[in-house]
Amino acid sequence: MLIEKCNLSDVIVLEPNIFQDNRGFFSEVYNKQILHNVGIETNFVQDNHSMSKLTGTFRGFHFQLPPYEQAKLVRVIRGSILDVVIDIRTNSSTFGDHYSVLLSSENRKQI
Repeated sequence: MLIEKCNLSDVIVLEPNIFQDNRGFFSEVYNKQILHNVGIETNFVQDNHSMSKLTGTFRGFHFQLPPYEQAKLVRVIRGSILDVVIDIRTNSSTFGDHYSVLLSSENRKQI
């Protein structure tokens, strides 16, 4: 799995290895040890799936305050999205900075 750090702390882009054959492909989309090795200590407790029917759909900005905060792993299984992360943590050295990445079913990147 390729790991790309970005300008915001606690945000990384993952590019899973793809193993293809005549049946299709296999990829490992989450590995706790790999994330641990790059300093991400996450306990994923929920898995969601959404679908947007129309091109240009805006899903909105989401955040949670303690004690309801959640780590997120976002990927696209069909089509593409522009995912934008904005650091709104007032005590962060990157407060107000943002990062965007194109996630698609073709590049299989995750953030």
